[in-house]
Amino acid sequence: MAKKTFKGRPLLPGNLEGEVLASQSPFNTTGSYLENLFGGNTETAPCTDPNNKEFYKQELGGAIICTTTTVGSSLGGATLMGVASLGLGPKAMLFSQHIDSVSIAGLLMDDVWNGNRVITIDLLGDEFLETVKSGDTVSIKEDGTVEVG
Repeated sequence: MAKKTFKGRPLLPGNLEGEVLASQSPFNTTGSYLENLFGGNTETAPCTDPNNKEFYKQELGGAIICTTTTVGSSLGGATLMGVASLGLGPKAMLFSQHIDSVSIAGLLMDDVWNGNRVITIDLLGDEFLETVKSGDTVSIKEDGTVEVG
């Protein structure tokens, strides 16, 4: 596949290269980490959201997550902070649309208070998610540029 470049809005900028986990479905932050939040699992972070067919049972710890947006409850930001404190948070979150305000608030607080940066870029566009597939390699730049392939 020829490399394709997308430009989004860097909310928590950084440089990173790696393999992605991609889904066309929104990312339910709380539903995806139920085993970590309430089941006592501190070793791995398998996605526990059966409504997200692409992510269900996939390892989320250390992942570069590519999805449309985040959904969930008011616990979403605390969930992201909680899994980061367990060392099981994602490395990056890349969104075709806007990230929800509760999730970005949790990621920002975790970055400022705990020094846990999850590179976060939104507004990459629908073509981004049509292009990127699980297993693809992406290169992320501080300015919000994401290269797929």
